[in-house]
Amino acid sequence: MIFIKNLVTKSIVFAQQWPGLLAVIAFASGVASYALVERNESFAQGIAVLLLLSWLWLIIDNWLRHKVKQRFGVDVSPNFMRFALQMVQQESLFFALPFFLAVTSWNHPQAAFTGLIIVCAFISVVDPIYYKKLASQHLLYTVFHNFALFVVLLVTLPILLHLTTSESVKIALIIATIFTIPSLKNLMLNAKWWHFPILIIVLCALSAALWQLRSWVPPAALRLTDITISHDVNEEELKPAESVKQISANTLKQSGLYTWTAVKAPRGLNEKIYHVWIQDKHEVDRIALEIAGGRQQGYRAWTHKVNFPENPMGRWQVEVVTESGQLIGLTKFTVTKATESETPVTPAAELAR
Repeated sequence: MIFIKNLVTKSIVFAQQWPGLLAVIAFASGVASYALVERNESFAQGIAVLLLLSWLWLIIDNWLRHKVKQRFGVDVSPNFMRFALQMVQQESLFFALPFFLAVTSWNHPQAAFTGLIIVCAFISVVDPIYYKKLASQHLLYTVFHNFALFVVLLVTLPILLHLTTSESVKIALIIATIFTIPSLKNLMLNAKWWHFPILIIVLCALSAALWQLRSWVPPAALRLTDITISHDVNEEELKPAESVKQISANTLKQSGLYTWTAVKAPRGLNEKIYHVWIQDKHEVDRIALEIAGGRQQGYRAWTHKVNFPENPMGRWQVEVVTESGQLIGLTKFTVTKATESETPVTPAAELAR
């Protein structure tokens, strides 16, 4: 027992002396998991399980400390718990970061969410900021704790349970709020009793607000590897024709356009996504299609749209979004005025596949 106690003590001292090393290890494990998750490798799932178990350990910390003292006569210091909180938050943020960096559309509000993860990850390894600025503010510290858990759940739930992106966001919000509440005593060692109900209300309000802004949350488990707007698709080779960036109005109405996409997802994940057609910032159509995870080059699928507005001229973009409105990726093209040599045609009925 003395050997184990000394080993734990030395490990804690080492981790406190080299906090940046834990961040590097966590980030590297996140990169490795991101590379392996599409093949359903046990390594990625194993790390996900360990991270979730570490959060569970934080919840039952008081009970565990009592049992350890009762069984082995070792009294675990509250300072150790505070350091453990920092370590788990740090591991979670740096583990999840590679997933979000790979899928974020930086010209979209998603950039704000991923930027917040980067800021929180930085704070978690800088002790003067973490302990003097963050940990001393009960409200901020609780929100930080809740956010770290929410972020890691967004990554681990699709890996372990093959939940869709919409399901993952909803369940992650619920679990993060519920799991944070039992941790409040450990988060705020010297807080007054009336701080706790206020923080619970704040957590619930923030979760509701984040659900309303869920389109800002990048879909951590999905990545668009290719998107092409074209006149045709080779169904045998599953390849699109040449990409279209500009097209005349009459040509558009006569032959329509295909949106061809390849979306990477974890093996076993089945999800409905949408091709959303937008003309001059106004949505004009939304076509659904089902995708399945596990393919190395991504799940390849396409939709064919031939029904366009009477005046289709302008700037267009096709967004690929989840059921909950989270952006996976997009492409843009322009519709110009018809030339004199072109003959106007009547729009055909809408098709999709």
